[in-house]
Formats: sequence, structure tokens, C-alpha cells
Amino acid sequence: MPHCRNCEGFVTENYVRVFAPQEMSSVRVCPNCEDKLRDGAEVREARSTRQN
Repeated sequence: MPHCRNCEGFVTENYVRVFAPQEMSSVRVCPNCEDKLRDGAEVREARSTRQN
């Protein structure tokens, strides 16, 4: 079962297929991660808190 490497949260296989680099079987960050976010191909610290 795929999971986020940052928060250990569940992610779907489709999410991994779209957002993970091809050599990885899980994602580095997911939409539930409040402290990090994707910035193109890189992962960076969030500059401000995200609100849903």
C-alpha cells in the first residue's frame, strides 16, 4: 500500500503514478503535508500554513 514518505499518510496508487518520480514507489509529500510542498520537481518547506 503506497504511503507518503513525509507524514506516512495513505495515498492512492494513481497519486503515486502521477506525482512520484518513476524510480520511487511512494511520494515524498502528499496534499495532507502541512510543512512541505512540491515545487516543480523539488520538495521544499512551506512558507506559510495551508488552510483547507
